[in-house]
Amino acid sequence: MGLPSATTASFSFSTTISAAAARAAAAATKPRSFLYRGLYFLSTSSSPLLPSPRKRSLYPWRSSIDNVANRVSCNLLKVDDDINDEACELVNGVALSIGEGVDSIHAYLFKAVKNNNGTGILLLSDIFGFEDSSTRDFAYRVACNGYNVLVPDLFRGDPWAKDRPMTMFEHWLAKQEPQRVAMDIATAAKWMADEFLAVGISKKLGIIGFCFGGGRLIEVLSRDQGACFGVGVSFYGTRMDPSVASNVKVPVLFISGDNDPLCSVNVSKDIEKRIGHGSRVIVFQERGHGFAHRPNSPEEDRDAELAFVLMRNWLHDGLVLEE
Repeated sequence: MGLPSATTASFSFSTTISAAAARAAAAATKPRSFLYRGLYFLSTSSSPLLPSPRKRSLYPWRSSIDNVANRVSCNLLKVDDDINDEACELVNGVALSIGEGVDSIHAYLFKAVKNNNGTGILLLSDIFGFEDSSTRDFAYRVACNGYNVLVPDLFRGDPWAKDRPMTMFEHWLAKQEPQRVAMDIATAAKWMADEFLAVGISKKLGIIGFCFGGGRLIEVLSRDQGACFGVGVSFYGTRMDPSVASNVKVPVLFISGDNDPLCSVNVSKDIEKRIGHGSRVIVFQERGHGFAHRPNSPEEDRDAELAFVLMRNWLHDGLVLEE
């Protein structure tokens, strides 16, 4: 089940392959180990996030991660070390307060330690916010692959709650003022870029977005126009605006399901063509909304694993190899 269909923008072609063949192809292109100058975010009150012993599963990064309550400031220090492909336990996490006064926002930073490739990723959450366990578990695994992942609070402490009646959703969403959300994302991106520049590293950032965050990702990249971000990955973005897509100057990978009522495949393909720059749309058959970071079945687990590999290779090729 879950046969992925890949479509490439402007050079447009379509192909459908079996999930097993796709996984084999993705595994064959798994990035090899390299030695990079990494980064270690040092904090006086940060706590390492060490995974508890657990059995292997189809979705191995779905672990319980404790929140760090205190907000601290972070500094970047250079380190050199060998990359260890199995170094997922070497991920530290820290809660942050970025900015000052009424413009300050909360965020959470996952940072790779021994296998750090010196690259930053900004992750924009879905409507359930930056403290949601599914979002943090996904960010944790991205960090396991060598990245420094910042997850900002897009909703200023008021994310959507699963127990709220859907009749309140549009009212809640209207309170998430677009200009304020855009400003908070810009604050988070600037903080991350400044931290890297402080240690003499000017690599461009990557950006990942889920659902609400996936829709905002297109707006962010259209304003950025390649200044800060080098690549993007939008997972089933909602309420995406095709009219701004032509301003996006970097390649974007779109991942969605063909049974998703909130993310039209046709809209994603339209945006892909408007962006160009090698952007791609990957459509998973028989998958609905949220399958890549909230899988609810063994079949969704397998497709979530494949989606993660596709994203990982996209980030590696666009951010690490480009350097």
